[in-house]
Amino acid sequence: MSIDKNNKKFGRVAVLMGGDSAEREISLQSGQAVYKALKSFGIDVTAVDTHGKDLEKLRNYDRAFIALHGRGGEDGTIQGLLEYLNLPYTGSGVLASALAMDKIRSKQLWNGIGLKTPEFHVVDNKNEALDLAEKITYPLILKPSCEGSSIGMNKVDNKSEFMPAFEAAEKFGEVLIESWITGSEYTVAIVGKKTYPTIELRTKNTFYDYEAKYESNETEYICPCDLSKNEILEIEALSVKAFDSLGCKDWGRVDFMRDTQGQFYLLEVNTVPGMTNHSLVPMAAKASGLSFDNLVLKILEQTLS
Repeated sequence: MSIDKNNKKFGRVAVLMGGDSAEREISLQSGQAVYKALKSFGIDVTAVDTHGKDLEKLRNYDRAFIALHGRGGEDGTIQGLLEYLNLPYTGSGVLASALAMDKIRSKQLWNGIGLKTPEFHVVDNKNEALDLAEKITYPLILKPSCEGSSIGMNKVDNKSEFMPAFEAAEKFGEVLIESWITGSEYTVAIVGKKTYPTIELRTKNTFYDYEAKYESNETEYICPCDLSKNEILEIEALSVKAFDSLGCKDWGRVDFMRDTQGQFYLLEVNTVPGMTNHSLVPMAAKASGLSFDNLVLKILEQTLS
């Protein structure tokens, strides 16, 4: 990779990774990949594991590339600190990050503006959960509202499976109880104002869970997918609407289910998607001719505007 002297315009760059969330290990992988990409351009870059660090020292840098996944990094927390330090950073701001991280509030907002998302329920305690388990229609999927990487998620096919799944998700906070959509899963990457080729995800697991995302070699990624031109235009338009409605900017990924009748349902927006060798945004970028290193540089460049 040739070194561009113009890259001195970035100054000192901190790649923030690791942290304390349940997604720490994935974040470390993403951060190291981002660090190596920026280093290859001759950028003055430092890998910073935020776990146990005095983050006041980030004042010594000129900008930050956020590769923190989950709580503390993707929920507006680190964004708020960087705003306080007046330090430019990659990705969405405080409010958009907090909204996108919270699946329940995202879905409530989308319902309010007419964007389709699976039907859902929220309960405040175990007694309400027990009552709901008696009368709700199965199957369902239960998930923590504010976690990523499918952590704490379980499909529930009947009443006897409900409370164990609820308790597994409740360990991570508020629980989203969502109707199960039978069909295919898709994701759309957005960088800047551009959408990248839609990916269809195929797994032999019950759903696209942690193992399917990060450990399995059998998960299939169809990119570009086999949707028709009109369906591609539809899912891309829905992605941009969902992304913009939360106030997101610069880059991210929007996830969907498509039922057997061809209806798309919004699942969530990821404001700091993975940047590992299994990750979807780099895969979509590659399909459009953009290398991993140039993708990372393109994301960082948005901190200059």
